Formats: sequence, structure tokens, C-alpha cells
Amino acid sequence: MLEEYPILQELLLNKWVQAGLFVVFGGIAAWLVQILFRSVIIRLVHRTTSDLDDQIVRTLRKPIFYILWLLAIGLAIGVLEIPEPYLTWLQSTLKMIIFLFVLVAAGKVVRMILLAGSRNESRLRWLDPGSLPLFDNLLKLLMIGAGVYLVLSAWGTDVKPLLASAGIVGIALGFAAKDTLANLFGGIFILADAPYKIGDYIVLDGAHRGCVTHIGLRSTRILTRDDVEVTIPNGMIANSTIVNESGGPSPKFRVSLNVGVSYGSDIDQVTSILLEVAREVQEVTDDPEPRVRFTRFGDSSLDFRLLCWVEDPATRGLCLHHLHSLTFRKFRQHGVEIPFPQRVMHMPAGGTASDQP
Repeated sequence: MLEEYPILQELLLNKWVQAGLFVVFGGIAAWLVQILFRSVIIRLVHRTTSDLDDQIVRTLRKPIFYILWLLAIGLAIGVLEIPEPYLTWLQSTLKMIIFLFVLVAAGKVVRMILLAGSRNESRLRWLDPGSLPLFDNLLKLLMIGAGVYLVLSAWGTDVKPLLASAGIVGIALGFAAKDTLANLFGGIFILADAPYKIGDYIVLDGAHRGCVTHIGLRSTRILTRDDVEVTIPNGMIANSTIVNESGGPSPKFRVSLNVGVSYGSDIDQVTSILLEVAREVQEVTDDPEPRVRFTRFGDSSLDFRLLCWVEDPATRGLCLHHLHSLTFRKFRQHGVEIPFPQRVMHMPAGGTASDQP
């Protein structure tokens, strides 16, 4: 049939025309897939209760479009009689771009699944918002390694000798960068063991206290109450004593006020005043209820301790300020004496201090 149209036959046998048809039909196929996504697949995923599938479909739509078109361009390049050095360069470039599209799209999808799993109440125990940074950082490292491997494979590079060389170089770098590796592994252990999470108030070796703002593979950043951000290497944290004030079954934090009264005071009255102070301070919670303990007979005072709780460790300082201020005013109002150190010198009649041995 084509013999009746010699001009058409000649055009179809032309390599450039064939390559152009591959590109055009590849673009049409990619466009039809986009229509399929918009008209069918997106409507189907909208019917589900979860929005995870909607996010995955939106993420994959554009990469699939470009990958189909790039595959068509690769077929078009294969039809053309391009000299060998240029043909290899073009094909390798296309492979590299396709590999990167696939890698980035796969990384986004995996991260979406991890994020959705950490927010799901029926998630696995090892996947929660606290351990999410560990898997996120591991995913980044995996993507970097896979990206390097795929790029080298796209250009026809034999990676086996490189892996062997990398092992030798890795040993040398391990000795040269032992502190950096200590921080790296310390970060992995911290993220895996989860002694704290972002938003927790922690105290490190009694020196640094603040809110955790970032957990990385190399370091952890905490924001102190002075609004100063402190960056601490994970290697040091892994060998430190960590006090997590936000840990435990509840984020509530106990605040204690120690006060001494004179020996002539009514202990029942002191207890009643301290409980009244705790009830009037706004930061103190009703559950658990405040309580007072008569702790000891001091050298010059009867020592009491007021125990109460606040919702957030960040309000500890403000709560103590209100407790101290109100306790002082209440004691003065009710005539309760707070003893303080005094020195009394007794002088004998008719003598001087130097007369005493």
C-alpha cells in the first residue's frame, strides 16, 4: 500500500522522521498517561479515607510523564546513526536522568510512607515521631549511595574496583576522622535509643538545659532558657548523663520549694499556708495535687518542702518565682517568721572581748 505513495514511503524510511515519530508518539503516550491519572486514578484515590495514596499519586504523576518521554527520546536516538562516541554519551546522559527521576520519586514516596506510619495510631512500635529522624537520615544516606551507584552505572563504569578502593580509603578516613565518625555513630545510637525527642527539655551532665530543636547525625541542638542555641556533638552526648525532664508517662514536671520557719511556728498553719500558695499560683496543676512535707529539724529552722507540678518544664522558672513571692507575702501576713543566720556576741560585765580565751 505504501508503494502507491513513494513520497510517504521515503519519509517513513528516513531515520530522522522515524526518530521524530518516536518523540511525538512518546509525548502523546505520556500525555495520555497524564489524562489517565487526572480522570481515573486521582478520582479513585479520592474515595479512600487516607490521604497517603493521594500524595503518592500527585508525587508520581510528573516523574512518570518525564520518564516516558525520555524513554521515547532514547528510542529515537537508537534509530539515528550517530557516531559511537556521541551515541554513548547521549544514551548515558538519558540513563542518568531517568535514574535520578526514579530515585528522587522513590525517596519521596518512602518518606511519605514513613511520615504517615509515624502518625498512625496503629503503627509499629519502632516507627514513631521520635524515631522518624533516624529513618529520614538513613534514607538520605541510602539515596546518596544509590544515586552515586546509578550514575556510575549509567556511564558504564565498573563499580567493583571502586568499591574495593573505597574500602581501603574508608579505613584510612576512619582513622583520620575518628571524632566525626564517633559523632555519626553517636547520632545513630541516639536516634535509635531515643533518650529524648524534638521538643523535650533535657539536662546534659547538669550543665546544659534546654529544649531539643534538632537531632542530626552529627550533632544535637538545644535552645536554652536564655534563647541561646547550643550545638553539642553526638559523641559527647552518647557519653553523657541525660536527664529528660519531659520524659516518663506524662510531660508534667515537678517543682519543689524548700523553706524554713522558726521553731516557734505552728506546723499545721505553715502546711495550710503553703497549700494555699500552691492553689493560687496559675502555673501549678490540680492533678497531681500539691503536697507539703515536713522534711527535718534544722539547726535554726523547721524545714518544709512544697511539691507541685507544672504542665511544661519550660514554666518551671516562672512557677518558682510566683511560689517564692507569694510564700513570702503570705508568711508576713500571718506572722510566720523565716529564720536567717544571726551571730550574737555575749560580753561579760566589766570586761572586753579580748579578756576571753
